[in-house]
Amino acid sequence: MTTIQPLHELDSRRFETAAILKRLASASRSLAELKGVAASIPSQNILINSLSLQEAKDSSAIENIVTTHDELYRDSP
Repeated sequence: MTTIQPLHELDSRRFETAAILKRLASASRSLAELKGVAASIPSQNILINSLSLQEAKDSSAIENIVTTHDELYRDSP
């Protein structure tokens, strides 16, 4: 059985590769863009709640429970 090392014990040089740093830069730009868009929403909870509702809908679909978006939003708090 392999044990997982705590993050502070990992050798950081292992992760400082060109490929990882390029993806990190891309991810950082995408998060900054998302943050900017989210800031323009009057109530940011709307975005967060819609994501959790979509996840719940997708999970239900896996269990063969079909729910429409109308039903989700009608019954949400």
